[in-house]
Amino acid sequence: MKKGSILIVDDNRNVLTALRLLLSNYFETVTLLPSPNGIYDALRDLKPDVALLDMNFSAGINSGNEGLYWLSEIKKHEPDLPVVLFTAYADIDLAVSALKRGATDFVVKPWDNSKLVATLQSAYNLRESRKEVKFLREKQSVLHSELNRETAICWGQSAIMDSLRRMIEKIASTDANILITGENGTGKEVIAREIHRLSSRNNEALITVDMGAITETLFESELFGYVKGAFTDAKTDRAGKFEAANGGTLFLDEIGNLSYPLQAKMLNALQSRLIRRVGSNTPIPVNIRLLCATNRNLPEMVAKGEFREDLLYRINTIQIEMPPLRERREDIPLLADFFLRKYAGKYKKNGITLSAEAVRKLQNYSWHGNIRELQHTLEKAVILSDSAVLQADEILLNKRSDEMPKIITLEEAEKQLIIKSLKRHNNNLTATADELGTTRQTLYNKIKKYNF
Repeated sequence: MKKGSILIVDDNRNVLTALRLLLSNYFETVTLLPSPNGIYDALRDLKPDVALLDMNFSAGINSGNEGLYWLSEIKKHEPDLPVVLFTAYADIDLAVSALKRGATDFVVKPWDNSKLVATLQSAYNLRESRKEVKFLREKQSVLHSELNRETAICWGQSAIMDSLRRMIEKIASTDANILITGENGTGKEVIAREIHRLSSRNNEALITVDMGAITETLFESELFGYVKGAFTDAKTDRAGKFEAANGGTLFLDEIGNLSYPLQAKMLNALQSRLIRRVGSNTPIPVNIRLLCATNRNLPEMVAKGEFREDLLYRINTIQIEMPPLRERREDIPLLADFFLRKYAGKYKKNGITLSAEAVRKLQNYSWHGNIRELQHTLEKAVILSDSAVLQADEILLNKRSDEMPKIITLEEAEKQLIIKSLKRHNNNLTATADELGTTRQTLYNKIKKYNF
């Protein structure tokens, strides 16, 4: 089957004619040049897969230096193009020298047709292999770019986040194991990505594993990989998450959800930095930076026998506690503006802003879902809004039982009213009775009734 294109450069027209007849059976395109002067245009316009180059062109000159010169010119313009040299018996030493300069192979004149075809097809296969390697490198670069894409982060202006930022900048350059704790939605994964971005491993991948989503039966195959035939569906060898993160960062999210039996296997891998694929006894060394995150209280789990204490020590060289959003309300306006601009761009509503009342509404809300809930709230508001300024009534918040006004009895209301008044007047019954519009005796009877 004919494949690819070949460029042939030789000043002997009989040679060119013979080669056209022979090689047209093997290459889709055969381009003939009786002079090397047309090489530049042919490289630019034809993009050949293989070049067959004679070593002598000028009459009476058989030094082979012309061939070496044009070999250098071809390699200068197309470094990956395989060049096969045509040479006479006397030029073999020169041809060997040319191999050191980048030639792929040489063929001695007069040639043997089968050997010539085999040499040129091997050169073509080399070209295809080089293309594939280049493609894989480009794909890997894109993959790394995607995996390690810089996640925009809004730190806010609160003192607690400023302290956290300075701490992260200090520890990111180390290889210390870091445990990131905090409620759901506080931004633990964003912080993990920021640590990786600031680390010396940022040219390699950050691999994220949701430990809560991995079943016990899939744990080893997902984390450590497997070899072909290890189980029914193991059709090929496959690397696990540890190998994928080799040289980079492994982020184990929701580490507190890992079952107790699997914690021993995780600890062994982290201690030895060796893993074995399922179905293989060959140890594979891994070089990773470990980051973990959880919303659970691991020391409390250790006390209850639900989490291994030695594993906690292994993953917790440094702990970072992410504060809930309700403890840094001064950051809410900045965060709201950050998400507003993000989704305004995404949904092509640039220029949209928040009214002062809308900002106050956001700051007065408890945000049990933390930053994630704020993010989704702003996205929803941008999608539904038709105005340039988001008003407070366009900010749709979840109604929670702890935020609903509590209905109390009249007696309870009276009791609370008396208690507050007594506190204001330092338990002075006369002053309290005057404020409440009742007599001192009546107030005394109420106090006795409610057993203060």
